[in-house]
Amino acid sequence: MISKFIARYLMTLVVVAVSAISADARDFVLVIDPGHGGKDVGARGQKAYEKNINLAVAKLFGDRVKKECKDVKVVYTRDTDTFVSLKDRADIANKAGGDLFVSIHVNSVAAKARNRRTINGAEVYTLGLHRSEDNLAVAMRENSVMSLESDHAETYQGFDPESSESYIIFELSQSLHMDQSIDMAELVQQSLVSNAGRADKGVRQAGFWVLWATSMPSILIELDFICNPTQERYLSSASGQKELADAIFEGFLTYKEYNFVPDESNK
Repeated sequence: MISKFIARYLMTLVVVAVSAISADARDFVLVIDPGHGGKDVGARGQKAYEKNINLAVAKLFGDRVKKECKDVKVVYTRDTDTFVSLKDRADIANKAGGDLFVSIHVNSVAAKARNRRTINGAEVYTLGLHRSEDNLAVAMRENSVMSLESDHAETYQGFDPESSESYIIFELSQSLHMDQSIDMAELVQQSLVSNAGRADKGVRQAGFWVLWATSMPSILIELDFICNPTQERYLSSASGQKELADAIFEGFLTYKEYNFVPDESNK
């Protein structure tokens, strides 16, 4: 099982090298990934579904990038309420030659958790060691979408989202694009706190399959906790969604200014 993961990891290194050669000859490619969708509703609140919040915030973020960043090409892994596998999300990003992958999600905790109705705050993840059981639990929950696919064992080469042993591969991958991923994660986290008023749960590392499979700097955003009724209302509101999208945009804008210089020779 692990040997297949390592083979995939080495192939990813090749893709990264090829992408780096041509990066200066084109516009910045931003891949926006609204988590879940279709039959995969994600986390549930009292009324709202995570998939809808993710898509709304993602499209608002993408619309603002298109309007204000003419040197950026926006690619969505989905722009409607459809189911897209984790593998297909990574494939879309890699085929687009993405320079940055931003996956947007909403958080939750177990139904029996004592703090289920009070927990709140935003956190942004990069790929890496889990650091804590909480980080591992979040990664397992997001990766569990694999089980909705009938052939998931073959598609994901034996990766078991519920087995901690399957996450060993992420220890090998954590240095790939890590500095840029952390830079973006920190900028978005700071903006969600300062511009969207989210409680600060920090930048974290965990083994998200979709971050490992994308050959570019990648982050996964957990906007806030849908299990908290107060935060559910905020996440579901038009004003809250715009505020969150704008906060992500501000973090992205700063990141792009320091990490990408567009080629002016063909304009």
